[in-house]
Amino acid sequence: MHEPTPDEYDSPWKDAVERYFPEFMAFYFPDAANLIDWSQAYTFLDQELRAVVRDATLGKRFVDKLVQVTLLDGAEQWVYVHIEVQGARQAGFAKRMFTYNYRIFDRYDRPVASLAVLADEHPDWKPDRFGYSLLGSETSIRFPVAKITDYHDRLELLLTQPNPFAIVTAAHILTQQTRGDDAFRFQAKWRLIRLLYERGWDKQRIIDLFQVIDWMMRLPKALEQQLWQNIHELEEIGKMRYISSVERIGMERGMEKGMEKGMEKGMEKAEQNTLRRQISRRFKTLPAWAEQRIDQAGQVELEQWLDNIVDAPTLEAVFESDNSTH
Repeated sequence: MHEPTPDEYDSPWKDAVERYFPEFMAFYFPDAANLIDWSQAYTFLDQELRAVVRDATLGKRFVDKLVQVTLLDGAEQWVYVHIEVQGARQAGFAKRMFTYNYRIFDRYDRPVASLAVLADEHPDWKPDRFGYSLLGSETSIRFPVAKITDYHDRLELLLTQPNPFAIVTAAHILTQQTRGDDAFRFQAKWRLIRLLYERGWDKQRIIDLFQVIDWMMRLPKALEQQLWQNIHELEEIGKMRYISSVERIGMERGMEKGMEKGMEKGMEKAEQNTLRRQISRRFKTLPAWAEQRIDQAGQVELEQWLDNIVDAPTLEAVFESDNSTH
């Protein structure tokens, strides 16, 4: 009996949030989403978040995003989103939300809205506040929490909803429910993939959500090959060359190596997009030469440039570090 490959949650969640942030907010935090002017651009503040979140001891099984949005009243505000995907409850979770909130405020003098998605398997664990009082002084934080287990009894309803995060949530739940049962997982994964085609979504959204499902719901090689055969036949019938035209992550080169490369490319693409938005916002222009530099850069260069843009006096200065990193 083979040892099952650990399920992958944090990378697909990160990818989905970055690609479909408005839909993420609308699905899990509709009240907050209704206050945001989505006709205005929003910006992921990755380097600002890196500057305040450096706690290696807190573990890796979570996803953090800091996003600048424009409210309907015209004010620009920051939203800190934390997605807890580890399976165990943590006594210090609410304190961590409090800590990150005040660190961001202290460093940038900006109020920040903290939101949390808890994707663990403990229905009764819903920490949503932290605080203390001493000698008449009170300090506290309360934050909205979305809990994935609340959707367990609505799984069939999720599969009918148009928001892409309904599919992401269903994939997460089904990954948990099919752990250790490869045949059950195969059927569940195949059902989700068929749904992608039935929605009438554009090609890129189908590919994006397929990658999220594929990351989460890993299968043994034989079943993975059967799945690809099913996809190929489905696309032949519908005259659609969507998923089967995408590189098969890990199929021929080994699942782990392929997954690593896929995640790496996904991170590079996300950082490229973040850098483009930051440059356009800071310098009001993104010339062709800068676009070319970004397209050709690796992850190390992109991370350095993202750090540089905070203090760079000119656009050219953002890119200076690549000559000193060899």
